[in-house]
Amino acid sequence: MNRAIVHSKLKNTGILFELLTRQITADILNNNKNPKSVDLVKKYFAKNTQLGKEWKLYHILTTENYNSETKADKLVDAVINSRQKLHNADLRREKYNLIKEIKEAFPDVNSFFNARIPNYKVYASIYKMFLGETSVEDYGPDEIVNNRYTIMENIVRTDKNKIKELKTSNDYFKKQDRDLQLLAYEILVEKFNSKYNTLNKNQKVLLREYINNVSNTNGLREFVNAEVGRMAKLLTSYMKHIDDKITKIKLKEAINQSKVLTKGKIVKDDQIVALMRWYQLEKEIINVLNR
Repeated sequence: MNRAIVHSKLKNTGILFELLTRQITADILNNNKNPKSVDLVKKYFAKNTQLGKEWKLYHILTTENYNSETKADKLVDAVINSRQKLHNADLRREKYNLIKEIKEAFPDVNSFFNARIPNYKVYASIYKMFLGETSVEDYGPDEIVNNRYTIMENIVRTDKNKIKELKTSNDYFKKQDRDLQLLAYEILVEKFNSKYNTLNKNQKVLLREYINNVSNTNGLREFVNAEVGRMAKLLTSYMKHIDDKITKIKLKEAINQSKVLTKGKIVKDDQIVALMRWYQLEKEIINVLNR
């Protein structure tokens, strides 16, 4: 009987990188001057490390978008070929040391590892595909095929904006200080317009709540619902003071989104982005009124 491939979140290179960059965001927003998360990313995901090279393969499979299954199939083959060239002993050692340092650096390690991961299924499928291709174990062919097709479906997805491409590893490590902050923000607000990269107080509070409650769906939903209610009343009160037609249109559109922003038990990224835009709109309105 063929052995099943068991996914390990703690050993999944893509997930480890995702969790660390989320922690970088938290550290930046909390004004941590020397965050351990930054040191760990620099140390273990540099382009000359086995972890850095494997992360780049995860990155390719989670961000590339083709309109052809044939192209997607060839990409998966090429990635597998590159993965087979990595030094597994060094990779295991680096991963073991990274996990050890994470546990030492973050006392509440359970919360660190329990954070929600977008595209978790694809990350897990990549991990299991790599394990199946590099292990001497006899894994079931049906499971290997299922993992491959989950990855291919992600590559051939019709929604090209589903996952925005993050910084490439080369650009990321060339300008570490600047790009660490940009990358951290982009992970949490993937669809947020880049012209809003200077966050105001409300936006920072929202991101902080998102980070701190990422595994507490009830807490985050309660916070978002309360903010949507508060902001809807505030934006409505501005309506009678605004003469600018474009600003009024923006106000009406925002207020009409209230029900959408409070829909569902789990707060979606789109809802966070929309609330971020509400805060930005409030800032624009105040500027208009001041003029």
